[in-house]
Order: sequence, then structure tokens, then C-alpha cells
Amino acid sequence: MSAADGTRTRTWRRSWGQGAARPGRLVIAAALLIASLAGLWLLYQVLPLPMSDIAVYRAEGQAASSGGDLYGFTVTKWALPATYPPFAAVLFIPTTWLSLGTLIVVGVLVNAALLALLIHLSCKAAGLRKASRTAPVILVTTALGLWLEPVFQTFVFGQVNLALTCLVLWDLSRPDGARFKGFATGIAAGIKLTPAIFGVYLLVTGRVKAAFTVLGGFLASALLGWLVLPDASIEYWTRRMFETGRVGKAWIVDNQSLQGLITRVLHQPEPRLLWAVPALLTAAAGLYTARRVYLRRGLDSWGVLCTAITALLVSPISWSHHWVWCVPLLVALAARTRRRPWRRVLLAAVTLAFAARTMWIIPHTGDLDLHFAWWQQPFAAPYPLLGLALLAAVVRWTRKPPGVPGAAVGRFPAPRAEQRVPSGARAV
Repeated sequence: MSAADGTRTRTWRRSWGQGAARPGRLVIAAALLIASLAGLWLLYQVLPLPMSDIAVYRAEGQAASSGGDLYGFTVTKWALPATYPPFAAVLFIPTTWLSLGTLIVVGVLVNAALLALLIHLSCKAAGLRKASRTAPVILVTTALGLWLEPVFQTFVFGQVNLALTCLVLWDLSRPDGARFKGFATGIAAGIKLTPAIFGVYLLVTGRVKAAFTVLGGFLASALLGWLVLPDASIEYWTRRMFETGRVGKAWIVDNQSLQGLITRVLHQPEPRLLWAVPALLTAAAGLYTARRVYLRRGLDSWGVLCTAITALLVSPISWSHHWVWCVPLLVALAARTRRRPWRRVLLAAVTLAFAARTMWIIPHTGDLDLHFAWWQQPFAAPYPLLGLALLAAVVRWTRKPPGVPGAAVGRFPAPRAEQRVPSGARAV
């Protein structure tokens, strides 16, 4: 371990110890987290939550371990199929070692730990170093963050979104030149394809080595999947990955992507070019915005956030629980509210948007999703509208380049840097 690593470890222990040295605050924070998890358990008792995706993962693991037809089965009363690459099925093999009931409990606890880790990583990325190492802060924000709609849905379905977001955020928050930076992001793309867009982000921001490392991680995952499940790999990469309808219906309110918004606005279940063209334009504009905020402001953290939002917008289907990137987004906004009252109002508004659950409040049974009135559309698609507004706001914010070249900043800078530089049935 280097001297710098030793210093960081001592700082972590000191900061965490300072939080633990105030037992009153720590006990209250821990009690709040326990109460939050207890509330989730009580809700499950009153209104049984589906936990359907975790059943799919377990079935994928069983198919991978037994040599079964990975893409031929369906499970749960919604007849959900496997939709991930074979590499993911290999990783899900350990889920077969537990009963489904035990796996659900483990899944909730693991997701709670991952949420705490994501908050820690988000605080570090936003420059809130002290908060990232303070036990009461992490526990309280974990207790409250659980009830954000995307996070709550991740718990409800037993999803892997928090794990993938932590993997990508940890990987990309490392300094440029760090050994194998990008490899973990490639592994995430091997589990669920959408993280591959971060390799494009690294490429357009001039970090070619890291971009190719993302590609290397992705190819390594695909190779491992092929070695273990050769037939399933051929089937997935030649046919299944192109069957977007296999994932679910694009027009239901669960889908908070640009395609979901367009299908509901046009009352057309298959918009085709009417979606494809805006999606391509949004992808280009989103990556341009991410590159711009990185080069002009030196804010790699915001570049990553813009890239994540772009991926969520242009993906054919982005279920509401895919928007767990709201956690680092809210932390990044919170880090920049000091002495800026209007930014506090913005933070409150964005938090409300991710907590309000408006898409579930409006009637959406059957095919009502395709028959919304104009005034219902914003309530049915809060996340894509918010994502588009955020990208536009970042472009406006970066109109005037700062005095210091942004490319010189390799790491996720602290907020102080801004003060120094002017400014239906669904599948997994």
C-alpha cells in the first residue's frame, strides 16, 4: 500500500470514527434505517410485492448450471423470459444455492448495502468527502433514499441496477491512468448492454485507452459467457439481443425512455422512425453535452451523469427502476446548493419528481397508456422529460468556457472547483 493509500485509509477511519463517536446521532440514524426497512417489510405483508426479477435471475442461474435452454423458459405468473447476455446467467449461478424465499431476503439486504455504497460513491464524486465518510449521514440518506421511486422499484423487483451503477461509478471516478480503468464498466456492459455507452463517452473525451479497456472488459465477459454457454451465446448475440419486444411493451408507463414517451404521445405502439430519429439525435446531443461539460468545466462527474441520462433516454426500454442514477444526480445537485437558494429549490423539485410516482397515479390499466390526454402525458413520463431538461440546462450552463481548460482535470472535482473557476407484463 502506498503512502497516499495509507493516508486515505487513516482519513476514512478518522472520519468514520468521528461519526461513530457521537452515539446519539449514530443510534438515531441506524434506527431510521431499520424503521425504513421495517416499513418495506410491512408493505410486503399488506400488499405482496412481486420480486419477479430475482426469480428470473435464479431461473437463469439454474439454466446455466444445468445446461437448460436459457432463452426458452418463462417464470412467474407474468411469463417472464431471460433477457440478459449469457455472462449474466453465469454470474447468477450462486442464486440457485438458496431457496427463493431466502434469496428475496438476501436480495433486500444486499440492495440496502449497495444503496449505502452508491451514496458513498456519489458523495465522493460530488466532492462531499466528509459526508462520504460519516456513518450517520450514510445511514440516514440510505433510509430516505430507499423510498425514491426508482430505488424502491429496484427493491420491489429484486433488480441489479444498484450493483451496476456502483460498478460503473466506482470505475469511472478513478483517476485517468488508473490501472484497468474502464474494465469494470465493460463487465457491467456484459451483464446489461446499456453501460457500453460509457465507453463512447471516454472515447469522445479523448481517453482512448480507457475506452478500449471498456471494450476489453465487455469482450472478456462475452468470451466467458461463450466458453460456459456456447449455444446460448450464439443464440443471444445473433438473435435474442435484437428482439426488443421480448423485454416488454414499450408503450406502458413502466417504460420511462424516450420511446415510451413518444409511443404514448402519438398513441402508436410502434413508432419506428418517429422514435429512431429523435433517439439518434438525442444520443448525439447527450454525448456532446457530456463531452462539453467535461472539457469546458472539468466536471467528469457531470459528464458521467449526462452520459447515464442519455443512455436511459435512448434505450428502447428504460423501466422506471433503471433510473437509480437519480441517486448520484441528487447528490451532485445537493453539493452545489451552498449560498444558492434557487438551486435548493431545484434540488427539492428534482427530488419530488423522483419520489412522486406520478406514472403510477394516473389510470393505466389495460391499454389506457395509449390513450392518455395531453395533460396526462407529463405525469406519465416524468423521467424522460426531466432528463431532456437536464441536458438542456447543462448545455446552457456551459455556454461560456471557464478560464482553465477542462481537459486538464482528470478526476471528479470537488464543488469548490466551481467556485474557483467562473462559471403491464414487464421483463428485467
